[in-house]
Amino acid sequence: MAKLEDYRFGRLVVNGQERTRDLIVLPGRVIPGWWRRDGHALHMEDLEDVLEELPERLIIGCGAYGRLRPDPSVLEALSRRGTEVEVRDTADAVHRYGELDERTTAAALHLTC
Repeated sequence: MAKLEDYRFGRLVVNGQERTRDLIVLPGRVIPGWWRRDGHALHMEDLEDVLEELPERLIIGCGAYGRLRPDPSVLEALSRRGTEVEVRDTADAVHRYGELDERTTAAALHLTC
């Protein structure tokens, strides 16, 4: 299970290791270097590789200034799959992740703008 701490623009410490690229945190693993087809948009294909691993809750960290925008169709599709989604700026997303059960929570985090 991942411990997220010390988020600052472009930087997050995950399990004691500094990360400087966007990432996805799943209950069983961390995927560094998360890349989206449209840098500041989120489409279903950006989550395609982890869809089967998503637990009941996904927290999307939209960056320090909220520049990442999930397409509404993504939120609808995830809801239909039974995944509750919270969309927050990344600092709030990291804080919220720490409040929840890591076994039932995932996070997709944009670390910069």
